[in-house]
Amino acid sequence: MFIILYGFYVWRTFRLANQLNTSAWGVIPKFFLRSSYLTLLIIALLGPSFGEVDGDVATAGRDAFFIVDVSRSMDAGDIVPTRLERIKYDVQQLCDTLPADRFGLILTSSESFVLSPLTADHDALKQFMRDVHTSVSPTGGTDLCSAIELARQKLLTDPSTRQSTKAIILFSDGENFAPCDRASLARLRMFGLPLITVGVGTEAGASIRRGKDFIRDNDRQIVRSRLNRTFLQELARDGRGQYVEADPDGRYVNELSGIIRSLRGRVVDQQRVAVSTNKYYYFVLIALILVALDLIVTIRTFRL
Repeated sequence: MFIILYGFYVWRTFRLANQLNTSAWGVIPKFFLRSSYLTLLIIALLGPSFGEVDGDVATAGRDAFFIVDVSRSMDAGDIVPTRLERIKYDVQQLCDTLPADRFGLILTSSESFVLSPLTADHDALKQFMRDVHTSVSPTGGTDLCSAIELARQKLLTDPSTRQSTKAIILFSDGENFAPCDRASLARLRMFGLPLITVGVGTEAGASIRRGKDFIRDNDRQIVRSRLNRTFLQELARDGRGQYVEADPDGRYVNELSGIIRSLRGRVVDQQRVAVSTNKYYYFVLIALILVALDLIVTIRTFRL
């Protein structure tokens, strides 16, 4: 575009000079000057890199257990499409944002069990997550604290986690029907295992479908499940962790991954590499000098 427009300008200038019976060769130096600094600015935008500097690149990883609440209350639709389906998708996103970390998966309802041990194979873990349904727990009720204790035992008894940074991440609506042993949470603090709780649901809550009807209590009233934010916040506080609340758009995943990254991880890979640096500023500096020269130096276009 620059060449076409400037060529049209030069053609008009020479045409006018011809009508005035004079010369217009003064436009040629300006053309070369302006095309020079335009070319330099384009090169600078491309980010030219040359010259290599040796640097150490370390990959840090952490070991964490995901605890996913699979009680019937996770079928509530106050988080679209349901609480559990939202978490299944978000856990897969979290795995993608933390490729160097190892994750395990524990499902909890009235009982807790390990669905996947700690693994760096995130594709396998995501496949496990896609197959999770509340139907895996036929009995009612939720015992979140037993799941936390199970995760603690697995993290501390696994020899591969001895030198690693460890964490427990709980996804739940906070509806808990079993007593919590505060001594168990104290052991988390003792061994430096932060408990990060993720609240799933809303305070307004939602009813839970069962076939064509809804789940009802003994008085035949429709049960409405609500987020118990206070309980999850207390768990996070007692476990020296943080509380995060899931939002319908999944934006909290970035916040959660940032919290996990803030935990100082073990070095799983370190190598020395040669890194080229972007030297765009040399071209910008020369271009600015030429621009200043274009503004300061005037050349007579027509010689009358």
